[in-house]
Amino acid sequence: LRYEDLLNENEKSISEALELADPDIITGRTRRIKRAIDLSVKRKNLQDYAPGVQVDYFKADLYEDVKKIRARDQEFALLNVHNK
Repeated sequence: LRYEDLLNENEKSISEALELADPDIITGRTRRIKRAIDLSVKRKNLQDYAPGVQVDYFKADLYEDVKKIRARDQEFALLNVHNK
């Protein structure tokens, strides 16, 4: 499981980034979440099943898109501040 997999899907910018993401990224994210749930239920560690596997926990596939979406939304809000 990666840090990015724990992001709240109900947040607008994250849900939009997931919609725009490559299908391979979504498939990998879903598989990691399912694997984490399975290992948690079994009370096991990934190293018990796959010793020696190197996992990059902080690899960011979606975060750049999330930052761009948030910047776009912030810019849109600033441009429309006079409408309030």
